[in-house]
Amino acid sequence: MSEMKKIGDGQFDEEVLQSHNLAVVEFGATWCSPCKKLHPIMDELADDFKQQARIVEVDVGESPQTAQTYGVISVPQVLFFRDGQVIDRVVGLLPKTKLKEKIENHLK
Repeated sequence: MSEMKKIGDGQFDEEVLQSHNLAVVEFGATWCSPCKKLHPIMDELADDFKQQARIVEVDVGESPQTAQTYGVISVPQVLFFRDGQVIDRVVGLLPKTKLKEKIENHLK
């Protein structure tokens, strides 16, 4: 199983905004308990969808500019991007089945 790629402010444009695939970004923080529960789920989804979607993580403490740009004021938060634009947002912890369903819907 592969781990989700961790990116920062400097890589966000290339990794997410310029992605030709659906990009799913988990915004979290090391001090956030729900984030610690979401992280392994997102790792699994990154592996499940590695051919169709780019799934990455951003630590809001290490990359405050990106979090601020996208209005991420609470974590965990998952943003879905297509063609450089936010197309969906989930705030809080969702089960894997719900997140998988959202990804599948955005791949259609």
